Amino acid sequence: MNRIMVIGVSSGVGKSTFARLLGERLDIDVHHLDTFYWRPDWVEAPLEDFLADQEEVLALDQWILEGNYSNSIDLRLKQATTIFYLELPLHVCLYRVVKRRLVYRGKTRPDIGEGCEEKLDWPFLKFIITTYYSRKENMKKRLAEIRRNEPEKVIIILDSRKKISAYFPNRKG
Repeated sequence: MNRIMVIGVSSGVGKSTFARLLGERLDIDVHHLDTFYWRPDWVEAPLEDFLADQEEVLALDQWILEGNYSNSIDLRLKQATTIFYLELPLHVCLYRVVKRRLVYRGKTRPDIGEGCEEKLDWPFLKFIITTYYSRKENMKKRLAEIRRNEPEKVIIILDSRKKISAYFPNRKG
């Protein structure tokens, strides 16, 4: 387990926290795709820059890459040896997104691009709500296809808080 992807059903599912804790446990650097994608003031990076940043990490011997970004998922899947997929109910994801906004109000999270002050708006909430179930279905199909075609890849599906927490039994909070 040295080239790891952490993906999930939605924003708020806990990908960043899980990846950070996993990185600490395995002593592997964690790279958050949001830091590659977002420029200051929430400006999107050009696709070629976004892909180049990922390719630089993928060239390393070991890494944890956290984030979904369907426009480059195949690039990461090709190199990953282990895939963690996190899935929690929609209401939990929404609660966590709102909570994150309150906790980081006026600040930039460490897993997002510099100069991107935490925000929460209706289009983002609407995106989460309207894509949650289709993303869930698509991810399950995609993971089943990977299992079928690339059985050497380790796929770990964590679809409850209990399963996610089990990876870090000594963690408080």
